[in-house]
Amino acid sequence: MTSPLEQKIKIAGPSVVTANRTSDGAVIWRTASKEWSTDLAKAAIVRTVNDARALLVEAVADDVGAVGPYIAPVEIEDDGVIKPGNLREHIRLKGATITLPAQAAQI
Repeated sequence: MTSPLEQKIKIAGPSVVTANRTSDGAVIWRTASKEWSTDLAKAAIVRTVNDARALLVEAVADDVGAVGPYIAPVEIEDDGVIKPGNLREHIRLKGATITLPAQAAQI
């Protein structure tokens, strides 16, 4: 498997670094203060390949609380609200799309 740092990075517009939290699988975003947040509004926005790579390198190095960081597109509305830039990220933002049976959740 190719490391995220070895992959060619393409930036077509504003983007963020996202991952899943290792403790509970929650969707998280990398902030400008070098932390992880569950609030997309606090995510650091990158607009260039160099900025995206730097944020991704930092996120990969901080693997204590997150797994699988990658760069994802976002849309910024006129009022400054940040929204996911594609269907996959819209689904991730909403969280789980099914309810697990109680028995399965205990496993």
